[in-house]
Amino acid sequence: MIKSSPNGDLVCEGGFYMIRENEYRTYDCGTIREKHVGEEIRLAGWIDTIRDLGGVLFIDLRDEYGITQVVVSGDEKKVEFAQRIPVESTITVSGKVRLRDDETVNEKLPTGKVELFADEIKILGKRTLGLPFEIENSRNVREDLRLEYRFLSLREKKALENIKLRAKLIQFLRNEMIKKDFLEVQTPILTSSSPEGARDYLVPSRVYPGKFYALPQAPQQFKQLLMVSGVDKYFQIAPCFRDEDSRADRSPGEFYQLDMEMSFATQEDVFDVMEEVIYNTFEEFSDKKVAEYPFPRIPYEEAMLKYGTDKPDLRNPLIIQDVTSIFEKLDIKVFNGKIVRTITLPNGAEATRNFYDGMTEFAINECKAKGLAWLKVGEDRSLQGPIAKLIPDEAREELLKSTGTNAGDSIFFIAEHKGIVDKLAGEIRREIGIRQDLLEKDVFKFCWIVDFPMYEIGDNGKLDFCHNPFSMPQGGLEALKTKDPLEILAYQYDIVCNGIELSSGAVRNHDPEIMIKAFEIAGYTEEDIKYKFSALFKAFHYGAPPHAGTAPGVDRMLMLLTEEESIREVIAFPMNSKAQDLLMGAPSEVTAKQLSEVHIKVE
Repeated sequence: MIKSSPNGDLVCEGGFYMIRENEYRTYDCGTIREKHVGEEIRLAGWIDTIRDLGGVLFIDLRDEYGITQVVVSGDEKKVEFAQRIPVESTITVSGKVRLRDDETVNEKLPTGKVELFADEIKILGKRTLGLPFEIENSRNVREDLRLEYRFLSLREKKALENIKLRAKLIQFLRNEMIKKDFLEVQTPILTSSSPEGARDYLVPSRVYPGKFYALPQAPQQFKQLLMVSGVDKYFQIAPCFRDEDSRADRSPGEFYQLDMEMSFATQEDVFDVMEEVIYNTFEEFSDKKVAEYPFPRIPYEEAMLKYGTDKPDLRNPLIIQDVTSIFEKLDIKVFNGKIVRTITLPNGAEATRNFYDGMTEFAINECKAKGLAWLKVGEDRSLQGPIAKLIPDEAREELLKSTGTNAGDSIFFIAEHKGIVDKLAGEIRREIGIRQDLLEKDVFKFCWIVDFPMYEIGDNGKLDFCHNPFSMPQGGLEALKTKDPLEILAYQYDIVCNGIELSSGAVRNHDPEIMIKAFEIAGYTEEDIKYKFSALFKAFHYGAPPHAGTAPGVDRMLMLLTEEESIREVIAFPMNSKAQDLLMGAPSEVTAKQLSEVHIKVE
């Protein structure tokens, strides 16, 4: 019989891990093989299915590790007892391992050549309520019902595998960072509110009436303070809390990131560390090809022009090009006074009219564009399409040459004003790539987006930080004093994989004088800085080292690795798209006494 190790952990024998022996089980349900034939064992798990073949029952017994077939026959009372046990109940079974008959071998299961002939069955936890859905078909059930019964939907194989992968990935990331001499440090969950781009979750104080803690949007200030404290290289798998609306790749409320920061470091130092960690992680947990590092560095301005987004999917070969100068010389009403971008589709002349009509409908209905012009290029380099007659021969040749368009290709035209044209062209590029099946298969392609603008015009029409207010401007104090704020670039960067932003980061502003000037341009006074970022501002007066960092999202990495369409599928207990925890009933009302204790009155 397999004995447990001294510390009670799993015991390895012949490459298999067994549960330590106890009164419920001596092996897990995924371990039994031919070498165990004739052995008396105990198994415990959930009843996955029961098949009644008239006096002989076949029970598929399931746990986290796999499924073993249990046979109940011979003893009429034992068979009748087993027949009455509801599926999804937990049982423990003792008996002898035997080989299956040749015709009943299941090659799809690692345990498929053996079965347990049951001598004794005990019910450990009987299901007494009806199942809200079939476990194996839970993916086809509406999400809110699955989340309300999350403890059941997690029993489904793919759901459980996602959570197991999550545990392995986090352990792998932790080991990778430790190997690089990073120190793991936990930072506070209750902290102060600060303007970091999203709404805070607030926690009222019982001890200090009228005052509130905030859950951290990220450990941003704490990790910078660690650098000032003398920690050379920090990391943690950090929880972050933001009161944001849900998206397919964003979970409302809470998410996790591999947070890291380095002292005496440049942008390239961060890239060197993270590229290897990210590459190794995706190589470890996927069979897909992983594009090797160093990853391409793409300036923000170039990304917006060529891809229409700062999150480009490099699997898509289509490139957006600017042809405004050509159309400035022509009098085409729909293009006049607008920026004009094109997307060349190789061999696009072969596409059907339905494709072009469908893209036009997409542009109008989904992108809110006024229309979508297109042209096909004939074998004689002639143009066919809705606007062909409006383009003279000289402009035609200039257009084809500047865009690299050949006979048999087609061209899409996106004409809009500044601030709109980039996004619109990016959405059109993405949709063409999907509809024409152009995206490279089974590959992860990464890139860094660099040289973000330091400032942008906000929704209120005033200057605001474009990316991260704690970033170092390129050119330092001199740039802040002498350049147009909208022309100042920052040492800010994002890492992107297959069109999904995994991480934002920056070289930090560690100089109080630069910090004051940077915030002043965005409309903050020195008193504002002292009030909102008091600890950081104070610390920078005590010899702060240059430092830089980033924070790849754990949930998004998992979403890519598992090919899930929703980030909620890689989280054990997620909120739904409306930021509700349907399992635990949050948010919920609290008692008047609880409110009184924290000095709050709800009207």
